[in-house]
Amino acid sequence: MFPAVVLCVLCVIGCRAGGGPEGEEAVQTSPTEMNRLAHETSPYLLQHADNPVDWYPWGEEAFAAAAESGKPVLVSIGYSSCHWCHVMEHECFEDAEIAALMNELFICIKVDREERPDVDEIYMTAVQMMGLSTGWPLNVFLTAQGRPFYGGTYFPPVRAYQQPGWPDVLRDIARTYRDEGEKIAGQAQQIADALERISRSTASTGLPGDEIAGKVVEESISSFDAENGGFGGAPKFPPHQGIRFLLRAYHRTGNTQALEMADATLRKMAAGGIRDHLGGGFHRYSVDEKWLVPHFEKMLYDNAQLAREYTEAFQVTGDPFHADIAREILDYVLREMTEESGGFRSATDADSEGREGVFFLWKRSEIEALLGADAEWFCRAYGVTREGNFRDPHHPVAEGEEGLTVLHEAVSVADLARDSGRGEAEIAETLARGRSVLFEARKSRIYPGLDDKVLAAWNGLMISSMACAGRVLDEPRYVEAAERAAHFVLTEMRTESGRLLRTHRGGDSRIPAFLKDHAFFAEALLDLYETTFDPRWLIEAKRTADDMERLFGDAEAGGWFHTASDGETLIARMKSPSDGAVPGGNGAAVRVFLRLSVLLGDSSYAERADAAFRLFRESIERRPGGTMGLVLGLDMRLHEDGEIAVVGDLDAPETRALLRTIHHRFLPGTALAHCAPGGEGESEGLTPLLTGKTLVEGKPAAFVCRNYACRVPATTVEDLEEQLAGI
Repeated sequence: MFPAVVLCVLCVIGCRAGGGPEGEEAVQTSPTEMNRLAHETSPYLLQHADNPVDWYPWGEEAFAAAAESGKPVLVSIGYSSCHWCHVMEHECFEDAEIAALMNELFICIKVDREERPDVDEIYMTAVQMMGLSTGWPLNVFLTAQGRPFYGGTYFPPVRAYQQPGWPDVLRDIARTYRDEGEKIAGQAQQIADALERISRSTASTGLPGDEIAGKVVEESISSFDAENGGFGGAPKFPPHQGIRFLLRAYHRTGNTQALEMADATLRKMAAGGIRDHLGGGFHRYSVDEKWLVPHFEKMLYDNAQLAREYTEAFQVTGDPFHADIAREILDYVLREMTEESGGFRSATDADSEGREGVFFLWKRSEIEALLGADAEWFCRAYGVTREGNFRDPHHPVAEGEEGLTVLHEAVSVADLARDSGRGEAEIAETLARGRSVLFEARKSRIYPGLDDKVLAAWNGLMISSMACAGRVLDEPRYVEAAERAAHFVLTEMRTESGRLLRTHRGGDSRIPAFLKDHAFFAEALLDLYETTFDPRWLIEAKRTADDMERLFGDAEAGGWFHTASDGETLIARMKSPSDGAVPGGNGAAVRVFLRLSVLLGDSSYAERADAAFRLFRESIERRPGGTMGLVLGLDMRLHEDGEIAVVGDLDAPETRALLRTIHHRFLPGTALAHCAPGGEGESEGLTPLLTGKTLVEGKPAAFVCRNYACRVPATTVEDLEEQLAGI
């Protein structure tokens, strides 16, 4: 039904790709004038503020201008660290003639997908429904009512890469809109109607069953890359929630294949070029199947999830390798991605000096000059050669010129020690010294562009990881960073009435928050409570979750819409079980409500989670790999691991020993609460887990319970370990 208009436009573009219509002269505009984006706070929008394109920010003004002028709307969506967004900007949006054509034929809107995930989701879904290529930049053509009728991703300035040139696309779409406007309007309405229907799922009876777990494991086995780790082929993205699920599958069933797949993937990623071996943290994805050559942008949400995965892998395996990688990620975030105010920054660019990855790449001669006698061993360890392993099609290496290398662990310390006749400790020290020298030398390079906006959702992910790693790895500085960030969001990213806001930059918070902001931040507050036991975090988690239900909940069908009832009205109000680059909001929401149900002793929260499971049951059963956030929540729902209440002075060594025993174990479905001796303070009144819990013969004690029925309280680490082994 939908492709008809798309095929019509495609036919016109394909037939006319060699040139534009006669008589349409482009009007020149000055490339030095600031456009309507000059007063925005988004780094991505500000990157385009001096384009000769007359960009509008998303809003009523642009659509009013389209209605008045009779022009179609072009919405161009991207983000600040997107490499191909930069390429298209430089080739097309900075070109005065192309910009003049855009201004003449369209009302042009520029959108930061990280600020407006609602707009991005609607039009990304629409273009996918049309059967067209999607990604970023996403360029979508709309009617003046905001209904999409055509779209695509990157377009070159002239025909190339089997794609028509952008000016030809612009002319032909404008002509088709003019000549076949009624047909386009009618089919654009059909697409808008279909978008609305997507969110009207019918709830099933009953919850998905435990067979989902077995299906996910089997699907993982069938797609697992035994040689390189990960699943499927190139390009490879870190399978964040898949790893967390496999660790849970091993914990529940003892399935060693599940653990081996998770462990191998984490190790292969850490060895590859996707990891920044000098500065810490991971790039967004690998363009190859070996995790060797990354797309060099670094995203806060990726590093937050990876830090959590490595922390949980340490809990499961006890292997300090995983703990070391988690620390490396979080130290990078504290050093480079944390505002003085405490909030966490969003991303760094793939490009610097106008080229992709140059900040992270090395020539062998550079390393030899810096490391001297140690260079040979360092280059062997990290795969550095004269030829290099990185190829940039835009900047090919001339014959005889030295190539560039992405550092990766090519030879193990053990093999280097064997070949050199030196001890492993000595080799490891040599490599560590080399990394330190190169890291300091790298500081003199031009740093990639920094997107320093603070997003509530992404901060929620990082707060959770900091809190969990802090308690598991006995690193108080991570907990302190999590608390500072949470305090920042609570004090600086709320309206006077308490409405959570999506984004903050330069002292300015704006855009009412979406489902993911509420869900991830509420989950972070719960993680902070179970780390610090400060009742403030539990109180704020309840408040955030209650706001989430009020603003996003669907009392009739179940689940949560992605946009709020008090938000801007778009062509569709989406509700989806799926995960994307950032996990889905519904998956995080069910976990928040299940945890609150236990901590607060209020079954209404669990009932709301169950309503979501029933609504999305068919999607979970049909494609569990695409709904992993909900599958993780289902694991929590079907395996209620119980509750643990600890009573004792937090400064007492005995209390700390009990808590350390709990924190070091992998207990993914267990609720944890604490109160001081005698139950004084706010915590006991907040959660029934603490009701009636006291010291045992004057000693701190841990009460391991299920459905609030508790075993004999454990006052020693040995007794507690024995009880936890049964969870």
